[in-house]
Amino acid sequence: MEAELIILLCGILLISYLLDLSSKFTRIPTVIWLLSMGWGLRQFSIYAQIKVPDLSGVLPIFGTIGLILIVLEGSLDLRLNKKSLPLIGSAFIMSLIPFVLFTIGFSWVLVEVEVCHWREGLLNALPFGIISSAIAIPSVKNYNERVRNFITYESSISDIIGVLIFNFFLITEIYNFSSIMGFFGEILIVVIISIGITILLSFLLSRMNHHVKYGPILLLIVMLYGLSKLWHLPGLIFILMFGLALSNLSYFGEWRIAKYFRPEKITAEIKQFSDIVSEATFLIRSLFFVLFGYMIQTEDLLNLTVLPWSIAIVFFLFLLRLLFLMLTKQNLNPLLYVAPRGLITILLFLSIPAQFHLKTVNQALIIQVILMSILLMMLGLIFYSERETISIENEED
Repeated sequence: MEAELIILLCGILLISYLLDLSSKFTRIPTVIWLLSMGWGLRQFSIYAQIKVPDLSGVLPIFGTIGLILIVLEGSLDLRLNKKSLPLIGSAFIMSLIPFVLFTIGFSWVLVEVEVCHWREGLLNALPFGIISSAIAIPSVKNYNERVRNFITYESSISDIIGVLIFNFFLITEIYNFSSIMGFFGEILIVVIISIGITILLSFLLSRMNHHVKYGPILLLIVMLYGLSKLWHLPGLIFILMFGLALSNLSYFGEWRIAKYFRPEKITAEIKQFSDIVSEATFLIRSLFFVLFGYMIQTEDLLNLTVLPWSIAIVFFLFLLRLLFLMLTKQNLNPLLYVAPRGLITILLFLSIPAQFHLKTVNQALIIQVILMSILLMMLGLIFYSERETISIENEED
């Protein structure tokens, strides 16, 4: 049995690699194939009457590690300069305001339909408002730099804001000035701690001479995120800050402290570290989406009871996106379509305590919304013309 499992895992990852290579030409996001592969494996196991142990407990673990690595990989590719500030500002607006408006609107609907408390409505609505960086960032890796940077900033900020607000409503029972100030105080604490840890990890990266060094640093990053999650602190802020600090280390070259980081050596170390992160991200992401596809049940896909809810949710998500892309004067093509729900939506849905679960928000609704948003992204990217964007940008310049 061990040999068959090894062959299956290696086969899945090799097929995932080939699909990743082909996505540049087909413009079909790899996640579509991975989900289909997982669903197909489930149908085969049912047909062949193969007993498979319950894998639901493994999904959040892969999801959390995948989220850390994807945000880290995306931030390691970002370069900060004066020209990027307007782009960051637009990405921040796009990740915050549509999210807040949708969450408030959907929460109100849930409160009216389910006759529940606002806290329950918010906890159930929040997962749908967050863009999945785990799907969005890899899906645009073959497109121009402006599209890649915008999606990386937007989806990473969306993840951070979504997790922050979700944790706030999850652990806070009384909402007043004191609880809100405590919330912002936690963010400030994490930012200060993140600066210190970033300096420490960068120093270790430049000083470690052992042949095994990238693995321990990655393990430290994952462990620190785990600790922050245990204490309900926004650990994704640390991940984003660490990646941005490493990718923009050249800006600190004139500082006196820079000489202790061996600038002549650390640039090459960062390049190798980034390559290792990319490899690890590919493996974890592939396994997560195949596993998620395996756990999709056909009856959830064909659940006509929740289908009107799914269509309405996706419609309003993309309507808000359209309006705010126009307000921030961004190119609609392809940014309008790249707003998938996925990994973070699943993780937050699984984090809702049983006593706060609402009947309307169930596994079938989550799956349908995720798949609809991914399919819309796929169609948008298939018909996306890069020449149109380039010509528009040239006219703006």
